[in-house]
Amino acid sequence: MKYKGIYIKSQEVRRRMNDAGKVSRPFLFAIDFEMENGFFVDDPLSQNDVLFRIGETKNYKELILPQDDSLLQIKDLIPYGDYSEKYKAVTRGLMRGDTYLINLTAKTEIESTISLQQILKSTISPFGICAWDSFISFSPERFIRIENGIISSCPMKGTIDASIPGASEIILNDYKESCEHNTIVDLIRNDIGKVSERVWVERFRYIDNIKTDRGAILQVSSDIRGELPLGCKNNLGDIIFSMLPAGSVSGAPKPSTLKLISNAEGENRGFYTGVFGYFDGTMLDSAVLIRFIEKMADGTLFYHSGGGITVNSRCKEEYEELIAKIYLPLKK
Repeated sequence: MKYKGIYIKSQEVRRRMNDAGKVSRPFLFAIDFEMENGFFVDDPLSQNDVLFRIGETKNYKELILPQDDSLLQIKDLIPYGDYSEKYKAVTRGLMRGDTYLINLTAKTEIESTISLQQILKSTISPFGICAWDSFISFSPERFIRIENGIISSCPMKGTIDASIPGASEIILNDYKESCEHNTIVDLIRNDIGKVSERVWVERFRYIDNIKTDRGAILQVSSDIRGELPLGCKNNLGDIIFSMLPAGSVSGAPKPSTLKLISNAEGENRGFYTGVFGYFDGTMLDSAVLIRFIEKMADGTLFYHSGGGITVNSRCKEEYEELIAKIYLPLKK
């Protein structure tokens, strides 16, 4: 991704988050996956350069569009052979012990008859952002929420077509998916433990039903929480950065897994699988930048998607999951 002049270095974002938190000043922020660049917006509800939604908070009017296949069409899907080569690079790392869970992603060229802003306004998801017509995310996955001294994170691991008979039971009893989910819960518990006085799992492996323009999918999540020390608003930036990059879109252990991701994928992810969030002066909520469309300088659109890989994974199934995650969660 080519960064515009509106982006700043990630450490400057961190400093501004700490400063704004100390005086309870609302802000919007985003940080890319490589933790190199980001942006920071003061008083975000009073501007419309960056459109966003966090729960019920948003700075735009909703739009309802008729169901139409032209809203998102796949133009150039990564060939299975190319994906297989990336997958083999990852499995070699798994066999060496470099990682025991890794998130492998790829980008797909798409076409759409509507703008990125129109996509955001017409989709439904807990979290969403459209930044300067550069990228959009309609994310179902919380990164962390901080409220009343409690930090929580809800990683998603495990996806299945909701139309499959017995889909809930299948995904909850799938050995590979269970191992993957358990690993991420343990990783997030450790991440939250870095900044918390105590940590617990509030809900374990519950199912979210996500409506899309291509039918419903089920995704498995868990809710992990921690109790923060007093004065946590004074270092919101430090708390966020101590947990980056998000475990659900990187893997474990993080340092060696990140090297393997870089080698296998062959390019920086940019803001895809980074994080964004909103602080209202009291509560901070944030999301992982997935379900992500990037607009290049020449107008070309790429939809980024991927999934977790373990020793129990099968290449063909992971390729199909990557395709299944290319969708628009349109309002009806």
